[in-house]
Amino acid sequence: METRPGKPNALRATVALAALIALAAGGLTLASRLPKSPPVAQGSGAASPSVDAGRALYNRYCVGCHGPRLDGGTAGNLMAPELVHGSARAEIRRSIAEGYPQSAMPGYEGALTDQQIDALADFILHARGGGGTGGAVPKAAEPWSGRSDSVIDTLDYRMRVELWAEGLDDPWGIAFIDADRALVTEKPGRLRLLQRGAPIATITGTPEVVDGGQGGLLDVAVDPAFAENGWVYLSYSHQRGDEGSMTRVVRGKIDGGQWGSTQVLFEAPAGTYRRTTYHFGSRFVFGDNDTLYFSIGDRGSQDEAQRLDTPNGKVHRIHTDGRIPADNPFAGRADALPSIFSLGHRNPQGLDRHPVTGDLWDSEHGPKGGDELNVMESGLNYGWPAISYGINYNGSILTRERVRPGLEQPAWFWRPSLGVCGIAFYTGGEFPYWQNHLLVANLAAQDLRLLHIEERRVLHEEVILTGYGRVRDVSNGPDGAIYVLLNNPGRILRLSSGGEALR
Repeated sequence: METRPGKPNALRATVALAALIALAAGGLTLASRLPKSPPVAQGSGAASPSVDAGRALYNRYCVGCHGPRLDGGTAGNLMAPELVHGSARAEIRRSIAEGYPQSAMPGYEGALTDQQIDALADFILHARGGGGTGGAVPKAAEPWSGRSDSVIDTLDYRMRVELWAEGLDDPWGIAFIDADRALVTEKPGRLRLLQRGAPIATITGTPEVVDGGQGGLLDVAVDPAFAENGWVYLSYSHQRGDEGSMTRVVRGKIDGGQWGSTQVLFEAPAGTYRRTTYHFGSRFVFGDNDTLYFSIGDRGSQDEAQRLDTPNGKVHRIHTDGRIPADNPFAGRADALPSIFSLGHRNPQGLDRHPVTGDLWDSEHGPKGGDELNVMESGLNYGWPAISYGINYNGSILTRERVRPGLEQPAWFWRPSLGVCGIAFYTGGEFPYWQNHLLVANLAAQDLRLLHIEERRVLHEEVILTGYGRVRDVSNGPDGAIYVLLNNPGRILRLSSGGEALR
């Protein structure tokens, strides 16, 4: 963990935490139980030296994207029955060596020797139980810690962890309608309605999405005046003919379990769609004066994050009806998209406003290292890819510059990467000591962190939840509890204190 140059070192504290998992079998319903920890099978046979070498290389180059169990992170599931580009040794080896730029998989031919690529292929086959040179090892278990208590001691609270919903398919975003109802997006394209005491329902008629790679149905938000106007906002990967896809923003209304009254609020211009399947963004947060902020990742065309005539690598600002605010920084310029609020972003998947100051914060994935937390201001450039605290996934140098005049520094960054995703400033009454602290969900690190922020500076960081799997999003609940989305398997946890403070 590091702070930017010129800032005093922040306090560093990480608390290793346990998680309770004791659950009876259940279906697709709201719940107040915790899942069972699945048994971990024992492998047979000793690994070969090639497999051992491959394991070390995997932990160095691959674990951040494919996960510690090879079951998928920001990249594909290497434990799937069939791999997208082939499951034979020669096909795995070719994938490692040549890569697939459209899906963010770099080629390692220049960074690794032939022997090292062979070792990686052997390790992957070994882990899959497919022979290679090493024999079978256990298949990846579900990402549960298997610890036996339902209460976690944080620095401030004895925190209770409950399973609130399960059986979801790669949940991406959550928005509460009221104390008893919430909407959840599933990346494959379904919008779910979770209602207390009822089975989880599917809202029909939602827009068609491109479900591939990191694309699909992404964020959901409920209008601040929902009780009066009924508007719900969605972002998703939208296909335009053979041009490819790009993040699109719509709003609509739900009536009798059906989506309707669709209005397109943002659609990228023709010619700016991309055939890559990653870095779509995309989070929502409402601003003052009926405005809506949303983020779009660089879509793998990193240099376009510095261009004002493309939507990717930007945070955008529009009115909730799609109009462009007159005070947007580039409104009226012929060479710029008028919705752009800030530029120079890699893949911002977290967005929220400070409840007291109104400051807009984003979290964004770095490459290998250099995940960032930024304070956003109108018209500013946050540097990607000209400056970065990370390197390329294959270990090569991305840029030697970390600071450049005219480019903003992050308020905080992480190296190695956590796979930062959704963020939320805590505003509930369940954890009074945490008021206005920032909750940060992490995919690769598979944890939830709490950051104490004062005057735009991170003073303290604590891991408050770990061992439950990849954390996609985090949200305040109307009841003051914290709700945590796990994307594989798809579950939602509820965190509460029961009023029991430890200080």
